Amino acid sequence: MKLQRDWITPITMGAFGLLATTGVLMFFHIDSGLNEAVHEWLSWVLLGGVALHAAVNWAGVRRHLAGWRGRAAVGAFATVLALSFLPLGGAGEPPFLPPMRALADAPLTVLAQVAKVTPVQMRERLQGQGLAPTADADTVRSLVGEDTRAQIRVLSKVLAAG
Repeated sequence: MKLQRDWITPITMGAFGLLATTGVLMFFHIDSGLNEAVHEWLSWVLLGGVALHAAVNWAGVRRHLAGWRGRAAVGAFATVLALSFLPLGGAGEPPFLPPMRALADAPLTVLAQVAKVTPVQMRERLQGQGLAPTADADTVRSLVGEDTRAQIRVLSKVLAAG
């Protein structure tokens, strides 16, 4: 297959548009559904599109990198990338995690009080999420495991149900 701009450029543009949109949604925490998964997995399409676009336009790429502005731009982004790997003290965890962790560690009876339902109703809600609580002392963490995202998903469902 011959590399041609008439299909490489639209793929690159489409992938960029998709990643820009899902990235902005994730930045403002208004993503939903499969936005994050699409953003992560289809970034490979953008990488491929950019690589093919650079290959088709290699003369232009070389021309841009021949001048100081092109090299400075690439160097600046490479520096930002390198700096992004440095650990920053005090960044800590997101502020919503401690309360979510407390809810995940709360016994079923306490979680029922938070949701303003009976322990039996809370047990039914947890069973509706595919979990198998056996005692009032069970917690979301003990039922789901250490996966924080899974804990948050379950808590969102059982506390919002109603």
